[in-house]
Formats: sequence, C-alpha cells, structure tokens
Amino acid sequence: MKRDVDIDEISDGCRYRSGDMVKIGCAECKGCSECCRQVDDTIILDPYDIYQLCKGLDSSFDKLMSEEPEPSIELGHADGLLLPHLKLSKASGGCTFLSNEGRCTIHSFRPGFCRLYPLGRIYEDGSFSYFIQIHECPYPNKSKVKIKKWLGIDNLPAYEAFILKWHDILDDARSNLSGINDQSERSRYIVAFLKRFYQTPYDTEVDFYTQFEERFNS
Repeated sequence: MKRDVDIDEISDGCRYRSGDMVKIGCAECKGCSECCRQVDDTIILDPYDIYQLCKGLDSSFDKLMSEEPEPSIELGHADGLLLPHLKLSKASGGCTFLSNEGRCTIHSFRPGFCRLYPLGRIYEDGSFSYFIQIHECPYPNKSKVKIKKWLGIDNLPAYEAFILKWHDILDDARSNLSGINDQSERSRYIVAFLKRFYQTPYDTEVDFYTQFEERFNS
C-alpha cells in the first residue's frame, strides 16, 4: 500500500540493506504485543504470505476467508485493488492470530509486514532499501540486529526479488485501472487480479517462486 509521507519525518534518514545492522532488537518483545493490537486492517498480504499461511495452517485462501468462528483474513480496498489482509479478532480487537497470552500463534510463518516491523521499505531507482520507522515500536533500549536475521526468511535474495516484482505488478495494475472508466470492466479486472494471484490455490509442496513466475507470465 502506498503511503503519502515524508520519509525524513518517520525515519532516521538512513537507508539500509539486508546485511546491515540496525537498532531494532526487542528481545523477542518479552511479552509486549502492542504492535499486534494496533494493526487495524494494515497487514495487507501478498501472494507469498498467502502461500505461507496456507502451508502453515494446512488451509486454502477460501478457507481462510470463511473459517469459523471467524475468518483469519478478509478483503479490503487498497489503492483501487481488492487485496486480502489479516482480520481483527472481534473479541480482543487485535490480530486474530494473537493468543490470550499475547503471543503470535503463527510466528514461524507470519506475514512479511509482521516480520518487517518496525522497518519499512522505500522503493527508488528500480530497487528498494529498508528504513527504520522511528515512531512505531515503543520497546526501550533496543539492541542491534542484522536485518536478514530479523526477517528470518529462507532464501532471502529470492524473496527480495519477489517483493520488488510484486511492487511493480501492483503499480502496473493501478495504472491499468486508472485507464478503465467502465465500472463493470473495472470490477472484472479487480476480480481477475485477485483470482490470478491469490484465490487460485498454490501447491504448498512446490516452490512458491516457480509458481508465482508461471502466474506472472501467463
């Protein structure tokens, strides 16, 4: 989701790469779960997140959308598109995957935005870098940690290449939508995009990136 903010007002003014050390370590939160209770509908999921959730929960996109007693994800409008995001729990108001003890129940396969926090990404000159969102995490006396360790993602180069391509795909989709004036045609485009990259099941026994490339090139 695009954010219309001044990067210098929300960061320390630095750009980082995955091999850099940054002061964001929080000792695994030590019981703090504030960020998981203030998410609203901001944890927008990309196709890799859906793949990971389906694999980790032995589920599917449609099941995550309709499971009882309440769905884990729901759809929302983001920059003209219809994209899935984590759903808030009606009981607690926080993330539906947050336990009563304030711990993440999907930590090993949590979404990319959750892994990234309190970092952000800034896209410039056909690439992206990381930055620290200085007004986000309230945890005191943070320690230094290497970004790639903080993210904890297998095959990080492939993941970062996917993230960059996904950013471009979303930009292209928004551009395409801006040129469609007919509402019915716009709706068909939005639904087709959702089905192509999300709703059509991924085989969780097969490499995600291979499947994503096939969908991108189809």
